[in-house]
Amino acid sequence: MQHDEHFARRLLHAQLGQAPEPRPASEPAAQAAGTAEPEPAERHRAEAPTGIGCAVVTVSDTRRRATDRGGDAAVAALERWGHEVRRRALVPDVPAAIAHALREALADARVDAVLFTGGTGLGPRDVTPEVLERRYDKPLPGFGEAFRRHSEAQIGAAAMLSRASAGIAAGKPVFCLPGSPKAVALACERLIGPELGHLLRVLERGRVRAAAAGGGEATA
Repeated sequence: MQHDEHFARRLLHAQLGQAPEPRPASEPAAQAAGTAEPEPAERHRAEAPTGIGCAVVTVSDTRRRATDRGGDAAVAALERWGHEVRRRALVPDVPAAIAHALREALADARVDAVLFTGGTGLGPRDVTPEVLERRYDKPLPGFGEAFRRHSEAQIGAAAMLSRASAGIAAGKPVFCLPGSPKAVALACERLIGPELGHLLRVLERGRVRAAAAGGGEATA
């Protein structure tokens, strides 16, 4: 709209025989040439790393590897986005077991992101969010909000019962997902898969800035 208004003023000056109005200094050169600059987020995604190493941990008292459909859904979706699942585990709904699995995944140099599925319900043994959130150095509330928004389109108001969450722990993103294969696929296909490289790039830039500023806690 601003470009159209400026063009109209230049045309009016030409019709009146006046000198053309100079182009505003703030107008990008790319816009003047008729090509728009890519948005920062789009540019960052294009520059983001691919093939991210992931760990998938299923929390369940009843599932076994052969029946772990939620974990299978996470692996399939991540691989479709070009990421690599380098670690996989299945643990019971026991806080100590969940915490141990998280420590092991974070300590694995091959792993850059950790996904937990299961244990997010409202039952007394559904404790995955509580265990993981104690380890978050920085919560990512936008993930849970975005997941519930997408879920609402599928399951309606029941989406408000979801306790999906995410955060940064030991410099790595950690995601807490429901055990439902459909919910896992939704989170991985719509949110985690396409944004994981971008998220890691933001974290790395934060570490570089912190190091350049003389150390201290890195911020994204």
